[in-house]
Amino acid sequence: MILDKAYPPDPRIDNEATSLIKAGHEVYLYCFDYSGVSPINEMIKGINVCRYKMPKWIYSVSALAFTIPLYHRYLQKSLRHFLKNHAIEHIHIHDMQVAKAVFKANRSFGLPTLLDLHENRPEIMKYYEHVNSLKGKLLISPTKWKKAEFQAVKKADKLVVVTEQAKDYYIDQTDISPEKIIVVPNTVRQDFKENFKIFETIESQNRDKFTMLYVGDTGSRRGLDTVLDALPKIKQKVPNIQLNVVGTSKYHPQLIDKAKHLGLETSVSFLGWQNFEKFPSFIRNADIGICPIHRNIHHDTTFANKIFQYMSFGKPIVVSDCPAQEAVVKNYECGLVFKDQDINAFATQIIKIASDKVLYDLCSSNALKAVNDYWNWEHTSKGLLKYYS
Repeated sequence: MILDKAYPPDPRIDNEATSLIKAGHEVYLYCFDYSGVSPINEMIKGINVCRYKMPKWIYSVSALAFTIPLYHRYLQKSLRHFLKNHAIEHIHIHDMQVAKAVFKANRSFGLPTLLDLHENRPEIMKYYEHVNSLKGKLLISPTKWKKAEFQAVKKADKLVVVTEQAKDYYIDQTDISPEKIIVVPNTVRQDFKENFKIFETIESQNRDKFTMLYVGDTGSRRGLDTVLDALPKIKQKVPNIQLNVVGTSKYHPQLIDKAKHLGLETSVSFLGWQNFEKFPSFIRNADIGICPIHRNIHHDTTFANKIFQYMSFGKPIVVSDCPAQEAVVKNYECGLVFKDQDINAFATQIIKIASDKVLYDLCSSNALKAVNDYWNWEHTSKGLLKYYS
């Protein structure tokens, strides 16, 4: 496996590597070390982690990876060392940024390659602050990134994506064969809901409230403005409504200001980033999980991990109409959908599920059943394991 950043953490690598190791494979992970103090070789969760010391300017020029060739040229020597030194038999590339360097390093070895696209990087880049700055607009071209991504997709022997919608997207855009693509969603392992630490101080809070939970990055495209704007209307019908936000971003101060402006200080708790081991307690404490992300090509073709985390504890979910998450909710009847950025539509759906216990209980049991039967890592990783076996 090739990862062009530091490790740990990376939940997708953990899940994939752990499953492959359990199936009898040996997994070696090439990754970066910017600190210069981490062990060069280390065994983590059965993964042979191989760190290569990198100058900090490598991180700085990574956004220019498809503007100037320096990034890819610099990495090739260490990549060749990794492939040769560990007698690698198959290359698993995590995300597109490092793919060009890997393909060039692999010319000496001719090994089969799999490209694992965690997200649609060229599309999501369009929303990055540094890309939209004056300097970013001059130096960083999402169009060049998209061209490079399509080239990598065609060059790889196998492609892994996270949703059926992403599969359709790459078939349509690159005309590759459907048989070349494996869909591996970012679902949760069964032990996420079976082996967890209970934090009583979290679970005992807001017991007299109807609590909505949002977990994750709070950037503007994540849709929390819609939620805050809808809360005054929701409070008219659900006076005990509570929103807990676990996460942060550069945009976070603006959300806090909006909540104050709307007089929501007693109805909203901004809890910041929390240790992952606390997530189960935050979810158990909540009544519903929300994912109000805005529609765009990236969000339309990916899953937010949070929806499966919510569902694994039997929490109904209320989500925007991004096709991937909308399909989960409608096919498994585990929540409600609203038109993205539609304040009234979001308020209506929250009021509906908070006021109808029969509907709530049905969505709750369906969410739990969906995760137990299908939307769990042990099931959704089968295609990847079949390919490698």
